[in-house]
Amino acid sequence: MPAFFIRRRCLNWCLAALVGWSVCASAQTASTVMTENDLAMKQALDAARDRRWDDIDQSAVQNHVLAGYVEYHRLKSRLPSASAAEVNDFITRYGDSPLADWMRGVAQTTFGRLGRFDDLLAISDGEPSSTIRQCYYYTAMLDRNPAAAAKGGEALWHVGSSQPSECNTLFETLAARGVLTDEDTWERMMLAWENGQSGLVTYLERGLDDSWQRAIDSFDTVRGNYAAVTQVPLDLGPDGAASAALITAAMHGLTRADTEASLEAWRKIGAHVDLDADQRQKVEHDLAFYSMVRDVDNNQGWVDSNLPRLADADLIELRIRHAVTAGNWPNVERWVQALPPDVRAEAHWQYWLGRASEQTGNQTQARQAYQLAAKDRSFFGFAAADRLGQPYQLQMAKTDVTPLQQELTAMLPVVQRTEALMRIGEDGLARSEWYTAAARDTPDQAAALADYAIRQGWYGMAIQTTIAAKQWDALPWRFPPAYRASFLKWGETNQVDPYLLMGIARRESAFNPRAISPVGARGLMQLMPGTADHVASGLGISAPSTAALFEPQVNIRLGSTYIHSMLERYRGNRIAATAAYNAGPQRVDRWLTSAPPEFDRFVESIPFRETRDYVQAVLAYRVIFESLAKQGNTQGVAMLSPSEREGQYDPTLIARN
Repeated sequence: MPAFFIRRRCLNWCLAALVGWSVCASAQTASTVMTENDLAMKQALDAARDRRWDDIDQSAVQNHVLAGYVEYHRLKSRLPSASAAEVNDFITRYGDSPLADWMRGVAQTTFGRLGRFDDLLAISDGEPSSTIRQCYYYTAMLDRNPAAAAKGGEALWHVGSSQPSECNTLFETLAARGVLTDEDTWERMMLAWENGQSGLVTYLERGLDDSWQRAIDSFDTVRGNYAAVTQVPLDLGPDGAASAALITAAMHGLTRADTEASLEAWRKIGAHVDLDADQRQKVEHDLAFYSMVRDVDNNQGWVDSNLPRLADADLIELRIRHAVTAGNWPNVERWVQALPPDVRAEAHWQYWLGRASEQTGNQTQARQAYQLAAKDRSFFGFAAADRLGQPYQLQMAKTDVTPLQQELTAMLPVVQRTEALMRIGEDGLARSEWYTAAARDTPDQAAALADYAIRQGWYGMAIQTTIAAKQWDALPWRFPPAYRASFLKWGETNQVDPYLLMGIARRESAFNPRAISPVGARGLMQLMPGTADHVASGLGISAPSTAALFEPQVNIRLGSTYIHSMLERYRGNRIAATAAYNAGPQRVDRWLTSAPPEFDRFVESIPFRETRDYVQAVLAYRVIFESLAKQGNTQGVAMLSPSEREGQYDPTLIARN
């Protein structure tokens, strides 16, 4: 918990430090002081996890708001002998807590392992989420609902990777019943080949009888030479069942190995092979996608001829990006118009329709497209507003919660459990409690939770609450002034726009100071330890410990210093600097050598989707933060500086290496 959290009492606070941001509020924050009962609860929970039941003072914790957590571990430990009725009773009593779903899941696994299938179904409320539980679930249904078991088992079978051993009984029974046939084995074998799972391919091949030998021989030929797909016989396997899956898998490999040769092969065989609609769509989607991604010029005519028939919005969007990068404005207009209506209406594509229309002289259509785009709260929506010379539209909803609602929210069991879990240092469990409630509650209840989280200073939880509840327009909750004093301090020290820093932190961690990425980036601004060490060295300070990167002050200081170095590298250009913060400066330097010169075309040409989206989000977020600092007024707020809008995006943007 941040150090500035205060005891639960009504305290008035008013900070107006951040560039005219005047916010005065009455904030209640939960006590972070562990009581004697909390200490007993923490000791009991630790003991329960270790199954040290004699160490638990039951009388001290039985009336605690977190007593269910100890009960969960106790019931979990005796599930092999527990009844379905006991499990369902627990699930009912803790239905507003993640404990209910956790208990259902662990009971499904236990009952499935023990073959207690009637009990497994008695505690289930539909298909489970994990593969192992799904296998147990459909095994339980084999003699109770054979049709559902067959459908579920077939879906579990048709994957290109190994499934857990818990699925064996299900698969063996379905095979014995004739539901899973040799044709299914062959199809899965081809999926495994596509997926590079050679061990699974060998295992599945052993299960095929001699009637499949000719198909296996053809597979061995194509396996060593994708181009041999043009010689695959069309009558492989019993009743010719093997050819379609083999050709589909071989085209998968050839398209990735040599896209130009793959199209030539497809032109030879495409009209003659008997593929179903899904298989044909898969082959041609891959051909179109890799032809565009790899800029295979000789394939472009085929791509343009077939995109309308494929009717895939993602492929058409990729085609638009290529036309934007090339500056082919008639093609931009053509392909935007080819998008499905709901996609075409998005600000992103209306903006490019406006740009294309402007370039081709259709000023009326350009203005109409810009006006539609400018209604959106996004990078391209704001860019369209700039084209029109009008203020940005935030489309901000009211976030009013009455004092009575606030009082009632503080009394909710989920709030009491969340605060108690935080007091005993179980922040992960606290977040689980909160997000479970946010996802299940009505919009009004979720709004009250978001408001409560903001007033406690639980900024990351407030943001996640709005996401779970789909409160997209609740901007004060989605973009709170979190850690603003630190962003102001280090922004001023490092001469970096604090709104940009807030935009980066909002995108990187959603203001969760304890965030850790899959690759090990840490804290509010998601710093890699190596990067943090390098920045610290440049500042002449000791390298921070891993734990220190979770401290907002440390993280913001180092992150703001790093983004300052990127701004220096790119002559103060925030688009390039933000891209470098995400993808690394070496990549951005390389992109600038062949980038379109205008800012919008440069952003659209960024080859990494993650970085493209990142740049757009951060710059849009900084507009929102600045506007909220002015009580939602966007007058005078500019997403980009004149030099960023009008400058050249080429190697001259690089000030130093």
